[in-house]
Amino acid sequence: MTPSPLFDLTGKTAIVTGGANGIGRASARMLAEYGAAVAIADLDLADAQAVADEIESAGGRALAVDCDVTDDGDRQRLVERTVEAFGGVHVLVNNAGGGGAGRESPDDISVEQFAAVFELNVFSAWRLSQLCAPHMREAGYGSIVNTTSMASVNRSPAISAYASSKAALNHMTANLAFDYGPEIRLNAVGPGATRTGALASVLTPEMERTMLEHTPLERLGEPEDIAGAVLYFAAPVSSWVSGQTLFVNGGGVQTLD
Repeated sequence: MTPSPLFDLTGKTAIVTGGANGIGRASARMLAEYGAAVAIADLDLADAQAVADEIESAGGRALAVDCDVTDDGDRQRLVERTVEAFGGVHVLVNNAGGGGAGRESPDDISVEQFAAVFELNVFSAWRLSQLCAPHMREAGYGSIVNTTSMASVNRSPAISAYASSKAALNHMTANLAFDYGPEIRLNAVGPGATRTGALASVLTPEMERTMLEHTPLERLGEPEDIAGAVLYFAAPVSSWVSGQTLFVNGGGVQTLD
């Protein structure tokens, strides 16, 4: 396939954290399909390598890197290995994240657990952006895409750490757009309920029926739906878009409660 120049990432290098499975895997594969060399960072090196092998078997270029995004040594090593392998960094997808959705009652969660959610979802994205920015400026092209969540704007019980961390990520994205422009754009993608392994572990048929009642497009998301939004922000087609959060949710609201 010869992509339109508006979506062409030939000659660009992307880092995707949490890239071994789900939305991260779909994003890595889609960025590679449109020409980018991709560093797939994940705690699970074997799964990351499997994604890299898929990309390379399709004619792309990829690198698997074991990385704990909450460890600054790992973050620095990720960027260094990517630059060493591919010569630079143009796109950063801060996709790694997590939290105890539905399990964060203030009666049960500790201060340390609450802080750890921010370390994973907010601080890691800020630091990786800081590490990648010099390489993007040197290249004259930079796009940082943060994976946020519908939880950042929804209201639900027992999810205060995760939801507030994702709300912080939205606002951080908007503010860093001023700090890193004009060479680097920052945007966020907020998935609705998406069919990943994480969702499958908690989703019941009754929950899904309720979600679809509040979803105009009458289906849950697939990882590729979210990857399409990541591609949009990564590619030249969005060259005048920065500081934005795009919710990809079938037009509705899906919650677990």
